[in-house]
Amino acid sequence: MRRFLLSLFACFLVVATSVRSQQTTAASSASPLTGHWSLTTDFWGTPLYLRLELQDDSGKLTGKFDGDKLEGTFTAGTGAVHFLAKQDDGSTNECTATLKDGVLTGQIVGTDADNPQHPETHAFTGRRVSAARSASPQRHDFVPTKFYRQFSALNEPVLHVSPGDTVHTTTVDAGGTDASGVRRVLGGNPETGPFYIEGAQPGDTLAVHLDKVRLNRDWAISDDDLVPRAVDTEWSVKMKDAGKSVKWHLDMARGVATLDKPSAGLKNYSVPLRPMLGCVATAQPPAAAAPGSGDSGGFGGNMDFNDVVEGTTIYLPVRAPGAMLYVGDGHAAQGDGELNGNALETSMDVEFTVELISGKRMPAPFLESPTQYTMVGLAGSIDDAFREATVGMASWLSDKYGLTPTEVAELLGTAAEYHVNEVADRNAGVVLKINKKLLANLTPAK
Repeated sequence: MRRFLLSLFACFLVVATSVRSQQTTAASSASPLTGHWSLTTDFWGTPLYLRLELQDDSGKLTGKFDGDKLEGTFTAGTGAVHFLAKQDDGSTNECTATLKDGVLTGQIVGTDADNPQHPETHAFTGRRVSAARSASPQRHDFVPTKFYRQFSALNEPVLHVSPGDTVHTTTVDAGGTDASGVRRVLGGNPETGPFYIEGAQPGDTLAVHLDKVRLNRDWAISDDDLVPRAVDTEWSVKMKDAGKSVKWHLDMARGVATLDKPSAGLKNYSVPLRPMLGCVATAQPPAAAAPGSGDSGGFGGNMDFNDVVEGTTIYLPVRAPGAMLYVGDGHAAQGDGELNGNALETSMDVEFTVELISGKRMPAPFLESPTQYTMVGLAGSIDDAFREATVGMASWLSDKYGLTPTEVAELLGTAAEYHVNEVADRNAGVVLKINKKLLANLTPAK
C-alpha cells in the first residue's frame, strides 16, 4: 500500500501487459477492456491520475499495475472487472470495477503488508486512451480570449491537438498586454493555453518544436533594477532608488532594441533582437498544487532561458492526461539570468508543432537546437541548479549512448558548457550545453 500511495502522489502508475502470441492477441483484440486506459482516482477529494493497460484473453485479465503483475477476470455479460496485483513485499492492490458504455468505474483497495489491518479504498473512473491520429497532421490557428496564471491540469483545455499537429497563436506580455497595447488580463506571465495533446499520458515526454517565435509589436518594457541574488550590500544601497519601468523601442527592420528615452550614458546603446519565450510548460497535476506562472521546475514553466527561440525543440515531462501545454512570457531580448527581474517584455506570435514520446520521460527540461543539446537545472539555489543540470545530462548521456559513469565523467569534463539562465525568481536556473559535433562519433545505445 505504501508504494501505491507514493506512486499516486507522483501522479502516475506505469502499467504494461505481458506479450501474447499473435493468435491470442487477435482473439482478444475485440474485447472492450483490452487496451490503454486513463484513470482518475479520488484521493480524499483530490483527483490523481493513473495509467493502465490491460489484456483480456476470453475473460482472463493479465498485465501489470504499478510495476507489479496482476491477474484477474472480466465478465462480459455484466461488465464486472476484478484483478489483484501483488508487490514484492507482500502488499496488494485489489481492483473491483464495472465497464459500462465505455467507462470503467470502481475502487482500488490497497493493503500494506506492514499495516494490513488498515487498508485504504479509493474510487476511480477510467476512459480508454485515444490513439494518436494517423491522418495527415493538422494546422490550427488559435486566437486566445482567456489567459491563465497557473500551470494547472484543472484549467479547461483551449484546444485539442494530435501529435504532429501545428498550432499558430499569440501571447500577451508579462503584464497582460497584447499586440495592440490593450490590457487583457492581470499581469504575472499570463499564459496561452492549455493545449490538450491527444494520447499524452503521465510517464510520456512531450516534444515542442518552436517553428516561429516572432515579435508582433514595436515596443517592450523592462526595469532599471538588479535582482537581489545579483548584488551585495554595497550595490543594494547604490540601487535603492531603482525599480522604475523602462520602455524600449524594437526596430525590426534593423534587428535591434534601443531605449525609448535613453540617459546620456546609453544614448548610443542598442542590443540585438532575439525573440524568445520565457515560459513553456506542461501542467502540474492537482496533487502537486499548481504553481503560478512565475514559477519553474521539472515541468518547465518560467525558465527564462534565452535559448528558447525559434528553431529549438523543448522536451518536457507529461504529468497529467493530455500534457496540458502552456506558452507565454515573450521577450524581445534577454541577457543571461534575467538580471533586471524583467527582460524586454513583449507580446509574441508563436507557432509550434507537438510530438509525443510514449513511455519515456526526460530527467529535467531538455532542449535541442541545430547545434546543441541542453539540460536545464532549476532549483532553490545556483548550487542545486548546477547539480540538477549535471546529473540530468549525465543520465541522458548514459541512457542515449550506453556510457559508463567514468565515460560520462570524461565526456562532461571536456565538453560541458554552463550558463546561469535564471536568477530573478524563486528557483535559480543553470543550464549545461554540449555541442552536437562532439557527440557525432558516438554510437547510440539500442
